[in-house]
Amino acid sequence: MNYVDNEEYEKNQAQEESGAEEAVSEESRKKDYFATWEVGGETYRMKLTTPEQLQLEKIYKRNLFALMGDADNLPTLSTMLQITHASMKPFHHGIKLKQVESLYEKYIREGGSMLQFYVEVYMKIYAVSGFFSASMEEEMTASMDKMAEEMN
Repeated sequence: MNYVDNEEYEKNQAQEESGAEEAVSEESRKKDYFATWEVGGETYRMKLTTPEQLQLEKIYKRNLFALMGDADNLPTLSTMLQITHASMKPFHHGIKLKQVESLYEKYIREGGSMLQFYVEVYMKIYAVSGFFSASMEEEMTASMDKMAEEMN
């Protein structure tokens, strides 16, 4: 049996952790940690955490991919706002669904549309919440950015 002394073990662990931190740091530079939604001069951060995802799955009795929608079949506004609400809770403690509905109303008054909301907010929540691989996210983000440009 080979024994490794504590100093050598700790040195190896420190090197491995340093390498892992560099890899995580490199990955975190590539991926946004949260999505943002600007309404009335305020910026709101959003990301679905695992507990929020599990809660939404219980409510809807299906996987959140089924609630994503596509160009031909957008989710209902109530679904999009409930998912947006859940994604805001980690950053905006105590925020209520009614407040999110009011923010959406203000967003519309400021010139936004339901389709813009879907492209610029809702799908970005999915992107930052780990629903896509890095390459899929990059492709989807480029596609959504192009759609957003066409709408403006």
